[in-house]
Amino acid sequence: MTLSDMLEEENFNVIGMANNGKKAIELARNNPVDLILSDINIKGEIDGIETVNEILKFKSLPIIYLTAISEKETLNRAKETHPAAYLNKPVILTNLLNAIELAIHNFRNYYRSTPKEETNPQSKAETETILQMDDYVFIKQNYNFIKVYLNDILFIKSDDSYITIQTTGKKYTLRLSLTSALERLNFSRLIKVHRSFAVNVAKVDSFNEHEITITQNTIPIARNLKDAFMASFKQK
Repeated sequence: MTLSDMLEEENFNVIGMANNGKKAIELARNNPVDLILSDINIKGEIDGIETVNEILKFKSLPIIYLTAISEKETLNRAKETHPAAYLNKPVILTNLLNAIELAIHNFRNYYRSTPKEETNPQSKAETETILQMDDYVFIKQNYNFIKVYLNDILFIKSDDSYITIQTTGKKYTLRLSLTSALERLNFSRLIKVHRSFAVNVAKVDSFNEHEITITQNTIPIARNLKDAFMASFKQK
């Protein structure tokens, strides 16, 4: 079983695998990524450390190195990229899972505690993650804005300072609070049903007093938000 298979069994979404720096940079540039696991000794013109350096020029995210190399010079080069962890191979899965959890937790706490710079009104399109239209929005994913129809949204899940917008065909991850996302989407069918969830009531397959089902996804209903959820339906 590959490392990718083991991580997916632990419910991680592996965006892709690359055996050279060029492919790794393309994957990082074109996909929403929360963390990179990088071997130092990879194929191609640049090694894992140089690859990470290139990625960090356009995206900030935690790095974990997996390597059998223990040379002092290599370690010093790796330190310059400020990795979250440096694990020797062969990697023990429990150690890796602990390192991933700590890396993401510390990275998110860092961003939560770092004051946001004031943005220039002229650069709003560059800093906004959701641009509102009529029956659709453009959601920023890396350097591209992707068109998403509001009716295609199934639900939104919040995880600390990140949200995942699940649609009928894809999901989008943004560094945004659930409250801010609902304000920017401005879609009346999206109802907050839990501190970590909002659902599109038109996509609900079934529900009871405690939970909602949407395409085999089970979503909890908070007691204090149950009335607002029920009020979204036309009752006779």
